[in-house]
Amino acid sequence: MDDIFVARVMSSSLTTVSPETLVEDAAQEMLANEIGSVIVVDDDGGLEGILTTTDFVQIVAERKPKDQTPVSTYMSQNVTTGRAQESIRDAADTMVEEGFHHLPIVDDDEGVIGILTTSDLASYLSHAQTPSPE
Repeated sequence: MDDIFVARVMSSSLTTVSPETLVEDAAQEMLANEIGSVIVVDDDGGLEGILTTTDFVQIVAERKPKDQTPVSTYMSQNVTTGRAQESIRDAADTMVEEGFHHLPIVDDDEGVIGILTTSDLASYLSHAQTPSPE
């Protein structure tokens, strides 16, 4: 797996929101797209944060008026990211060590270009063929 790169496995179809997006709207996007996170970006596409289904546990627990609460209130900031040319083993190690289910993939020129999820990794492994003995 050291020679398989994140770019091959990551999801490049992203759902993004701005920091000002209301959490209710972000939740609707996640439900409509059947995804577990939205990437929070600035006007230039730069990574500002990530909002995941786990964050909604806190939102519900605090009983904030969701229709008036912006994503920036609950998004994770200072997000750990990966690179498209990083090995999936290294990316998976980061995810396990940090307890993440979502790892935004960034490029210095293009900003956020994808996301690697535990579902992406499981899908890859379920299709990977084991080398046959010689």
